[in-house]
Amino acid sequence: MRHFCAAVAVLFAISPVVLAQRPQPNLTPEERKALIEKRESIEKQLEDVAIIDRKVMVPMRDGKRMAADIYRPKDTSKKYPIIFSRTPYNFNFWDVRLGTYRDMSTELDAVKRGYVLVEMNERGHFFSEGNYDILGAPLSDANDQFNWMSSQPWSNGKVGLIGCSSTAEWQLAAASLGNKALTTIIPESFGAGVGKVGPYNEQGNWYRGGAVQMLFIDWLYGEQNQVRPMFPPNTSQADLIKASKMFDLAPQMPPVDWAKAFEHLPEKDFIAAVDGPKGIYSDKMPNTTGGAMIERTPNDPAWRKGGIWQSDTMPINVPALWMMTWYDVSTGPNLAAYNFVREHAKGEVANEQYAVIAPTLHCQYKRATEHTVVGERDMGDARLDYDAITYAWFDHFLKGEENGVLQKTPKVQYYTMGLNKWQHSDTWPPEGAKPVTLALTSEGHANTLHGDGVLTLTGVQGASSLLPLTGTPANAAKADAPDSFTYDPMHPTPSYGGNVCCAGNSIPGTGGALDQRKMEERDDILVYTSEPLAQDVEVSGPITVTLYVSSDVKDTDVTAKLIDVLPDGTAYNLDETIQRLRYRDGDDHTVWLEKDKVYKVTLTPMNTSNLFAAGHRIRLEVAGSNFPRFDRNLNTGGNNYDETTSVVAHTSIHHSEKYPSTMTITVVPKS
Repeated sequence: MRHFCAAVAVLFAISPVVLAQRPQPNLTPEERKALIEKRESIEKQLEDVAIIDRKVMVPMRDGKRMAADIYRPKDTSKKYPIIFSRTPYNFNFWDVRLGTYRDMSTELDAVKRGYVLVEMNERGHFFSEGNYDILGAPLSDANDQFNWMSSQPWSNGKVGLIGCSSTAEWQLAAASLGNKALTTIIPESFGAGVGKVGPYNEQGNWYRGGAVQMLFIDWLYGEQNQVRPMFPPNTSQADLIKASKMFDLAPQMPPVDWAKAFEHLPEKDFIAAVDGPKGIYSDKMPNTTGGAMIERTPNDPAWRKGGIWQSDTMPINVPALWMMTWYDVSTGPNLAAYNFVREHAKGEVANEQYAVIAPTLHCQYKRATEHTVVGERDMGDARLDYDAITYAWFDHFLKGEENGVLQKTPKVQYYTMGLNKWQHSDTWPPEGAKPVTLALTSEGHANTLHGDGVLTLTGVQGASSLLPLTGTPANAAKADAPDSFTYDPMHPTPSYGGNVCCAGNSIPGTGGALDQRKMEERDDILVYTSEPLAQDVEVSGPITVTLYVSSDVKDTDVTAKLIDVLPDGTAYNLDETIQRLRYRDGDDHTVWLEKDKVYKVTLTPMNTSNLFAAGHRIRLEVAGSNFPRFDRNLNTGGNNYDETTSVVAHTSIHHSEKYPSTMTITVVPKS
């Protein structure tokens, strides 16, 4: 996963801070020569305009030092604002493999625009000292870093943050510290920085609905290494710079077939079973914030000891430009964080919260083209001038320029898929959006694409004008005719595309919108589909699924997936969610199932902006797993993470007047 997630965070993070990237492999000699010449030319231009100060070891309060590269304008008669990018990823200026400079165009651009650009490695990564504890050290380190930077003679005292994924996630908790130097933040695809907000208690993308999100496990394989080469503390800056031309300290992890590795049990041994390093995933490490991550419950106090932002105790009162994508793992928590800060920030700062939501995968904003393809679906021209947006933002808040950026920029810019158009609103969901509820119905045989599962409008007044269907299904029975499926943890329902990050080869298609029809041939998936729409319908906002569930085991999962079905039958997935039933009444306690008793279960909301065009259908899939997007529930009621045996679950979804299983979507009325 490091191979994918690091590449995404580095290659496709929004400018102005795009960390130095590795070149594409298999270059021809001519391509290699051209690349080297280009990079050396950019470095020469940078030397002409910038004071370059690399491998600066910045002291923290505990004596550990964090490695930074600093680029600032040569005109020393002025003081400059700072753009700060702190990351666990490699930004070494020298490409050890090619024997030349990396692409320094980002650094060059920032300096030309009158900024100091500071790139710094997280604690325990590359040349930075100490041990890495994912999101465990940023609170103390962040204050020390802000204070150090703002006190330098070349600083105007203002610091702005930018970065994507792990270069963004620490920003939220750091912003809550109230450091006077921190002036604004631009977090991008920042879900793993969010602990608990609104209906989401994910503890940094670790959970959804109490089920473990698997994306972090293969990522930690390449990031949690506690044993690594380090230079003596008294090594001079000059020697560190020389050494960085020979050793960039980037680990080359042995390749792992994660699709196979995730089949291993017990779950706590995933990394050990592939001979990976010890670390916070399954080991209690010295000087870390809590026990092994895989052993923690969603409400474990250890989550609150580190650097994950918790909305109830960490107020954010800085202007922020929040960047998100529809096919990320964390869009729901990201949107909830944006709305929460906008509602709770003090004074004018509440009005200085802006959001951009692109239709791409995690951090892949700049992959948008005239035909932006996400998975298999052409989203149209989803390009946006991110450089102009971010620099206008920084110019206003860090330089004090009255450039009208707040007046000219919509509060929320969001891309509506299907319409394939950027839209804007003053709020999220958009103004005037209304909930519309669809009922799950069948005659008891909703299994597979070929079953009789139907979504039909409830009798709420006005619903048909918001969601005009071409007909009324005949099987909207009022008597309970439950649909049943078998969930065998040894043969789980596989993930296919979706809202993912960093999954390596474990999920086919690596994410995005894929035609789900071949999945819907499986008997362990219930499929509920509406009649065709009589006119275009925009769904922009949360989608909440409430199911009435019974099962014959002590604990199991239910999953949901929202689908846009085209007239030719192509079924594109939009978002997905899950609920571990032991946590159906809240993440702070467990409640077990009684055999065959019916329980009301409301799943964590999904989110999207999608135009269901006339003739399209709305579909909901329900199953017992979505693996390895989420971990398997072994159905025993045990710890799950330390078990090797499982129980097969026979689960039923009820729908009737007594048990009204529903999906509530958010519809934007046509103007």
